[in-house]
Amino acid sequence: MKRLIGILCACIILSACGSVTIRTDNQRETSDIPSYQKSFNYWWWGLKGEYDINTREICSGNSVSQMQSVSSFSDAALTIITLGIYAPRSARVWCEGGHDA
Repeated sequence: MKRLIGILCACIILSACGSVTIRTDNQRETSDIPSYQKSFNYWWWGLKGEYDINTREICSGNSVSQMQSVSSFSDAALTIITLGIYAPRSARVWCEGGHDA
């Protein structure tokens, strides 16, 4: 029983959220609603699956203020449950001047 509890605790700790945020200026990270958000499917711990995001098209010629790659709690949990075979992640883009997409 103790071993099962230990495994469950390890899974909860390892399934934490994570994100990488890129700003195009020296401002703080924004928490506004993104102009674009989409989930992408990756396989084998993220080794298979490559996606391109056209920010010029998304922002209709406006500048990009922030980009973010996010692994939510549910994404991490799915990765653990499938032993890394399926590893979803989301991409978010914020455009200067509001929501264009």
